[in-house]
Amino acid sequence: MTETADARPGKPRERTCIGCRKRSGPADLLRMTVSGGLVLPDPGHRAPGRGAHLHPTTECFDLAVRRKAFPRAFRVPGPLDVTGLRDHVAQRDK
Repeated sequence: MTETADARPGKPRERTCIGCRKRSGPADLLRMTVSGGLVLPDPGHRAPGRGAHLHPTTECFDLAVRRKAFPRAFRVPGPLDVTGLRDHVAQRDK
């Protein structure tokens, strides 16, 4: 039987923002997945596949783009299309 994170009291779940590299709880970060070369926001934290996390601010998004963090975080070669994610973050950041 496998243990879940909830089965370990006192151990908070943390994720690292791929933009600023600061650790935060999953509720403070936007989870993203990649599908067909597109980076898609996953606000419900339910989409299948490898996920990456980002603070939903334009500053962290711009840092991630400048650092070329998206292909590295998803472990895929080549550039990824982040235009949909850019729009989503800009809308939430208002």
